[in-house]
Amino acid sequence: MSDINVILMIAVIAAVTALLRFLPFLIFKNGRTGPLFIEYLGKTLPYAIMGMLVVFCLKNVTLISAPHGLPELIASAVVIGLHVWRRNTLLSILGGTATYMLLVQLVF
Repeated sequence: MSDINVILMIAVIAAVTALLRFLPFLIFKNGRTGPLFIEYLGKTLPYAIMGMLVVFCLKNVTLISAPHGLPELIASAVVIGLHVWRRNTLLSILGGTATYMLLVQLVF
């Protein structure tokens, strides 16, 4: 691809992304509420996405061979413990990721 094509592609991607981000504010301005279905999705999708991420992250864990899923189990416990203790999603994710990476690189 030429430089012009790359620049145009990036510009189109940026414009579509900005439009998708700003569209709800343009449609539901002046304090109007959205349809009940949209409000329902706003309440339930975060939990569904987190559940899907947990399944995705743990789908290839083998309990039969070493290390028998111990790094994943320990990192999951750290995530749960941090979230119960601090109620901070970012801290929980970063703490669990750091724990998992340290365990995989240095211990197991």
